[in-house]
Amino acid sequence: MLVGASGQAILVLYGPEGPDCHGVRDGRRCADAGSFSRVHVEATTDSPLETDADTIAVGVFEGDDIAHDSPDGALQALLEDGEARRAFKRLAVTHAEGRRWIVVGLGPRADFDAERARVAAAVAHARARELGVEVLCWEVPHHVSDQIVGGLVEGTMLHAYRFDRYRSGERDRGAERLLVSSHHEVADAVEAAAVVTAAQNMARDLGNTPANDLPPEALAARARELAAEGHGITVTTLDEGEIRDAGMGAFSAVAQSSGHGARLVKLRYRGPGATGPLVALVGKAITFDSGGLSLKGAAKMHEMKFDMCGGAAVIEAVGALARLGAPVDVLGVVGATENLPGPAAVKPGDIVRALDGTTVEINNTDAEGRLVLADCITYAIREGAERIVDIATLTGGVVVALGSAYAGLMSNDDALAERVQELGRSTGERVWRLPLDREYADMVKGRYADLTNLTERREASSITAAEFLHHFAGEVAWAHLDIAGTAYGVRRPYFDKGASGIGVRLLVALAQDLAG
Repeated sequence: MLVGASGQAILVLYGPEGPDCHGVRDGRRCADAGSFSRVHVEATTDSPLETDADTIAVGVFEGDDIAHDSPDGALQALLEDGEARRAFKRLAVTHAEGRRWIVVGLGPRADFDAERARVAAAVAHARARELGVEVLCWEVPHHVSDQIVGGLVEGTMLHAYRFDRYRSGERDRGAERLLVSSHHEVADAVEAAAVVTAAQNMARDLGNTPANDLPPEALAARARELAAEGHGITVTTLDEGEIRDAGMGAFSAVAQSSGHGARLVKLRYRGPGATGPLVALVGKAITFDSGGLSLKGAAKMHEMKFDMCGGAAVIEAVGALARLGAPVDVLGVVGATENLPGPAAVKPGDIVRALDGTTVEINNTDAEGRLVLADCITYAIREGAERIVDIATLTGGVVVALGSAYAGLMSNDDALAERVQELGRSTGERVWRLPLDREYADMVKGRYADLTNLTERREASSITAAEFLHHFAGEVAWAHLDIAGTAYGVRRPYFDKGASGIGVRLLVALAQDLAG
């Protein structure tokens, strides 16, 4: 945290800029100019007109007038003329005192929460981008919570994100700085929101990077970068031979046909004063999923670079917790590999032995994520995990059921599930709980082995996939997040068509909550 000339607290965050990307080719990092440049977020108690912002965003609730107008009353005049409106997301622009002003309708105060703040910030930033703004200042509405302050930061930063690493020519950057002006001190809320949102945008970067520049080793390299920042993260990586030698037969079966070696990435962070349980965050990271010999259709296969978004969320959530200095004890476990056809590929009908000794019939090689997660969950338990949350783009069935509005949640622990649901609401990364039941568990019993990776009955696919994982979690408190519908292509004003980074905010909040 720095201090500006006028006394405001300034948080400066850096995006991935400079000559390197996170891809690895032939053991060397590929040249790249980064996807988003430096992002500055500043909290100040100065009034907007006392800052150097060229554009000021002012929100107005239904039933209210402009709290702090420009000296010539230009903003209130916009309201009275009907050009500006108090209805949610309605915008109007004017000029006064040598600045641009964006008046943003916030709707009823009782309905305005952190999610509405994200949306309002996103639509304001969209207009600011059109206007060529360099420094945008949000005047925080009176009598709002720190969560709403954080929402203004999150919505702006998420909307400002652009993945243009591979585009030639001039890049569309938008505002280079965001100022958050409030009568009372909001620096802590601004800092926390900015750190976590920067991590989410980094997870989006990882998700958007094509598979030729993001093999499994690149995810391991990203974890090592976080460890090198010096915030207390330690990283251990197992290569494919070590995965196989450790007895992870389910994981290694998926990996055996790829020319890029698999990696199991373990991140450990124990923050200062941490006294809570060891929380394991387990992420699926299939850096490209062709379906293996059970080949996917061609029409949407290019989207399968996003099959590592769960692993990206885990890596970046651990990084955010460390940057925040959170008093948590957290273990990140990421299973990274490709799933490809080839002479060495696992075949439908093969039987493999998982790390815990369970034998598994592989009825469909495109149900590979649960095989990787099964061994990662067992690994986390052996590392002492007392709570486990896994996150994965696991099933198309959850997309059919919930679309992109909610992720699927399944859990063997009601208290843990309730906390995940509540924090999903507060972070805007909402989840909907689906049931577990013995009848569903019976459906994943194998004919020739203990389990099958895909039931022959075409029903309850998301739940039966979770029941498969439930077998490996056993009695340890466990929650499963199926983010297949929310990992990319989410229809929200602060997202584009690519990776969403969803999961980072929820995992950070959950780890902090469980530590308490």
